[in-house]
Amino acid sequence: MQEMKPIKEGKVREIYDNGDSLIMVATDRISCFDVILNNEVTNKGKVLTQMSKFWFDLTKDILPNHMISTDVNDMPEFFRQEKYDGKSMMCKKLEMLPLECIVRGYITGSGWASYKENGKVCGISLPEGLKESDKLPEPIYTPSTKAEIGDHDENISFEQSIDHLEKYYPGKGKEYAEKLRDLTIALYKKCAEYALEKGIIIADTKFEFGLDENGNITLGDGLRGRPRTAVL
Repeated sequence: MQEMKPIKEGKVREIYDNGDSLIMVATDRISCFDVILNNEVTNKGKVLTQMSKFWFDLTKDILPNHMISTDVNDMPEFFRQEKYDGKSMMCKKLEMLPLECIVRGYITGSGWASYKENGKVCGISLPEGLKESDKLPEPIYTPSTKAEIGDHDENISFEQSIDHLEKYYPGKGKEYAEKLRDLTIALYKKCAEYALEKGIIIADTKFEFGLDENGNITLGDGLRGRPRTAVL
């Protein structure tokens, strides 16, 4: 059996190069405010991977995603070990876009802190008189820049996201920013409506997107609910 080593390690996941694809392994590590803690949660990686698979399957009618398989039998022999079973996802290679695409359906967390200060969240004016955890009239898109391990993501406005994308993709900043915003809100609405039917409120979440070999925007990363998801 040929040993494989990750080409990149994130806060929670490890990424392996598999030639024309990638294999993403969700570990049991805990990331809190962008800091990796010393302790782990048993089977957390399995839960994250299976949640991702569920949501990728549910939303594939909105846009394509990068998932190829979560069956380790479709992967190199190295991943057919117990510690990788259920935690691994083989994915298409994408050129990831440099934004965290955050959508908020309820006023909570850092959005609530900003609203209390000036009535806005990432430059978006919200109705007066909202209380913490109130449902917003419509979901709002509040992107952020991606941070390296140990640093914090930076919330930016939609207009700033255009400028940010323009730096990487000259002439495409506005087009990509608008598509990311619209796709993010469409995905959230479908997922939130489904979850609500099951008695779960998804207060907010985030998506990451990339470009496939043909330049098409594709849903990537590990699709999952954020910690502030609440059970009714």
